[in-house]
Amino acid sequence: MRDLTAGSIPRHLVRQALPMMLGMLFQTLYYLIDLWFVARLGDAAVAGVSAAGNVQFIVMSLTQVLGVGTMALIAHAVGRRDREDASVVFNQSTTWALVCGGLVLLLGYTLGGRYLATVGSDPAVQAAGMGYLRGYLPGLALQFAFVSMGSAMRGAGVVRPGMVVQILSVLLNIAFAPVLIAGWGTGRPLGTFGAGLSTTLAIGGALLVMLGFFVRLDTGVRFDRALMRPRWSVLARLLKIGVPPGVEFALMFVFTGIVYYAIRGFGPVAQAGYGIGARVMQSIFLPAMAVSFAAAPLAGQNMGARHPERVRATFRWAAGTGAALMFGLTLLCQWRPDWLILGITSEPPVVAVASDFLRTVSWNFVATGLLFTCSGMFQAMGNTIPSLVSSALRLVSFAVPVLWLSTRPGFQLAHVWWTSVITLTLQAALTWWLLQREFARRLPGLAAPAPAA
Repeated sequence: MRDLTAGSIPRHLVRQALPMMLGMLFQTLYYLIDLWFVARLGDAAVAGVSAAGNVQFIVMSLTQVLGVGTMALIAHAVGRRDREDASVVFNQSTTWALVCGGLVLLLGYTLGGRYLATVGSDPAVQAAGMGYLRGYLPGLALQFAFVSMGSAMRGAGVVRPGMVVQILSVLLNIAFAPVLIAGWGTGRPLGTFGAGLSTTLAIGGALLVMLGFFVRLDTGVRFDRALMRPRWSVLARLLKIGVPPGVEFALMFVFTGIVYYAIRGFGPVAQAGYGIGARVMQSIFLPAMAVSFAAAPLAGQNMGARHPERVRATFRWAAGTGAALMFGLTLLCQWRPDWLILGITSEPPVVAVASDFLRTVSWNFVATGLLFTCSGMFQAMGNTIPSLVSSALRLVSFAVPVLWLSTRPGFQLAHVWWTSVITLTLQAALTWWLLQREFARRLPGLAAPAPAA
């Protein structure tokens, strides 16, 4: 357990963010490695895997409910020096992780085909996507246990084991992918199903290592069967903080689905280019995401310890660092976005679509970094509803014009990319204003003495 309520805030931020950044980078390599091998199967396979991979946003929406709620409540408990409450929260999180994992398997195998039939541009894309989903769903179900333990560690200020485990999972995926996708050594290529299965096996192996770390290290919490019996009051606390971020990720699923639907008329090449460009963009966001992920437990522990100035200072340092990192990445995407694409595919039409996507959307990278930081601060303060409100308004402001434009003559892919840039910039401005209002409402009260027990 690491105390984040004293000492240099920039030093805490860097120490927390660097391991997260490295771990998240390797986590993103999951998808890039899969895409590299799948790209050799053709545009339909790439488009299918990209469309099926969008299901991860639904799973991430559920893991966010558990992860954000667990991290915030444990960070507050650690700040208050209340280990008993931290243990209760973690064990309740574990219980609901098991429930959610089973729910994902049930719904994924029964409804996955309907989703792909809606967004896939042709039967070949739909079949490739369904093959990937069948192999990937068990891995998605295992993510809940992963997130429950990882979030407890984050709340306690322990981040390095998560980095080690994520690196291990990528190494396992690198080992499994050529064997299962291309049939190296076996002569039995499994195609897109092998891509999903390799990720599932990698997640399963890494989860066992994470469990070993969790049992061995002093994170302030332990598995306790007596505390795993459902407690509805604790679940209510988890849901109050976790549901809004979960719904936000569900909105990301809807957002991406709308893009695939709007551009389906341009064929598999456009969908493949967008899919690769979007995955590369996710990896570009990693530095800002790592900073925001580090800011959340740092500010959360200081909320629990009633240090309002340290909460404000955390936001200033995180926002400034994220903006600087994203500005540099914006320059890279304006200069040579194709360098980021050619490592995955060399097909000129796909590279052209993906490069144009990155060059356009890079104009809102700095705004995206601010959004990530604001989201982390809302989590730290235990009120995530404002972030959800801004995301919902952004979805509506994007979907309405894009769906209308897709029915008009002369509709182009650029119309989708620029609409995304404009609406996200407006969302960042709104979210910053909402955060300042939350600071004014919540932080002055922290300076008062804590009430007697």
